Amino acid sequence: ATAMTRLSNALLSRSTGRLALLALVIFLAFTALVLPRQAAQAEQYSAAGSPDTSFFYTATDLYTWAEAYGPDGRSAYVRARLTFDVLWPLVYTFFLVTALSWLMPRAFPSQTIWTRANLIPLLAMLFDFLENGAAALVMARYPQQTPIVASLAGPLTSLKWLFVYASFALLLLGILIAAWRRLLPGTSR
Repeated sequence: ATAMTRLSNALLSRSTGRLALLALVIFLAFTALVLPRQAAQAEQYSAAGSPDTSFFYTATDLYTWAEAYGPDGRSAYVRARLTFDVLWPLVYTFFLVTALSWLMPRAFPSQTIWTRANLIPLLAMLFDFLENGAAALVMARYPQQTPIVASLAGPLTSLKWLFVYASFALLLLGILIAAWRRLLPGTSR
């Protein structure tokens, strides 16, 4: 078995309904209590736009934001990437991985490609961390230029969003199919 298969199987074996429920509670609490406060803080300096909420942007966009944020805004942005944006990807990944690991075997026959969907949120988290690091480095070094890193930040953000959206789409698909299999006679394993 490949390393990815072993990782997926380990996640599948450790994800119980209770753990998925705990992850959901943490995710919802973080979304209700922490995200609004972080959004309000970011709004103070990011009226011009933000790398984190854009689907794609260029290096020029990133430098435009860095200029618009000013020294205090750039400092706050970097601080948020080293605090909030370390925790948030861990929270949503914990939720998505445990939920998909628990749900997909109930929706699809075991050991199919669908049960490997639990790895998709890990890619979202990886690209989120890479995006945060790239954008924070550009902000921290501004007005000095970091051209390669600035050019990579936008595509990293797009990849993050693609894998986040894919994770939630797979979660919805898994919920629908698991419910269908459970509710309709003759469709369960």
